Amino acid sequence: MTANSESRKVILPAPDTAWLARHREPVLEPERAIIDPHHHLWGPPRPVYLGGEIETDLNSGHNVRATVFVECSEGYYASGDEALRPVGETVFARGFAEASRGRVCAGIVGHADLRQGAAVETVLQAHIEAGKGYFRGIRQSSVWDPDPAIRTTRRVVPPQLLLDPEFRQGFARLAPLGLSFDCWCYFHQIDDLIDLARAFPDTVIVLDHVGGVLGIGDYAGRSKDVFQHWRGSIETLAGCPNVRIKLGGLGMHSCGFAFSERSAPPDSQTLAELWRPYIQVCVEAFGAERAMFESNFPVDQVSCSYGVLWNAFKRLAADASESEKRALFHDTAERTYRLAPPAC
Repeated sequence: MTANSESRKVILPAPDTAWLARHREPVLEPERAIIDPHHHLWGPPRPVYLGGEIETDLNSGHNVRATVFVECSEGYYASGDEALRPVGETVFARGFAEASRGRVCAGIVGHADLRQGAAVETVLQAHIEAGKGYFRGIRQSSVWDPDPAIRTTRRVVPPQLLLDPEFRQGFARLAPLGLSFDCWCYFHQIDDLIDLARAFPDTVIVLDHVGGVLGIGDYAGRSKDVFQHWRGSIETLAGCPNVRIKLGGLGMHSCGFAFSERSAPPDSQTLAELWRPYIQVCVEAFGAERAMFESNFPVDQVSCSYGVLWNAFKRLAADASESEKRALFHDTAERTYRLAPPAC
């Protein structure tokens, strides 16, 4: 398989919109200000989730004031220097930012192969220029598992990417340019991230999707063991003050909750009850000032609708103080991605 055909391969299961329509519920706390710090936009061959689709979700009743787009191999330049082709995705996302006057894609997290070492600075500068004020950071996914059937990204990632010396040479170029790093890894790789965070204390790192809990393949039926391993790593990682965590991604098929196999979608109360142990560990470890709820749409759409998802998060935060709620739903994302007040 060529690199180009691999980049077009559909890896994630598609949402069933007819199934999702079987459950609707009133919006909780519709006035609460939200920044959604993690979503994607893409077209064929994946199920379309572009301007019309995200606007429908953003207008479903919750007070979502801004969003952050995270790289997903969409809109790449089709020719030219291969290292610079991901810059096309920043141009793609910027178009939605400009069309929505900074509500959609108020911040853009793009892709660059940091294994280029010092030479990656050319790519980073190109992203910044192409972003026209919206570009905020890089994500280079490091998800790897011994089971090749466990896939959540189009790219085939080598093991221990975060420990690679050439990767770290490129990583060192982020902080001087004011860029953050989003990390997508599985729970058993968090120790590598701890090592990275300690080596680069001045770089803001955001751990996506509560750290990649797995419940499929060899991990099916082992939720207690996975949880204990994951919890220990999360609590250690939280000791790195430069790390933030995104509270979400638990609707992905890889987590093993298998919501899509039910006759009807789960309601927000069910989601909150099942996800509470994971969210509670993260918030207790990081504090609300370093944690933020995320939609991870349309990936998590395989499990529930956008409105139900944010209702679940609001149920999970019900016992938090008002200042903690502001941080979890809005302020942590605003600070982390340096979103200008007019965009929020």
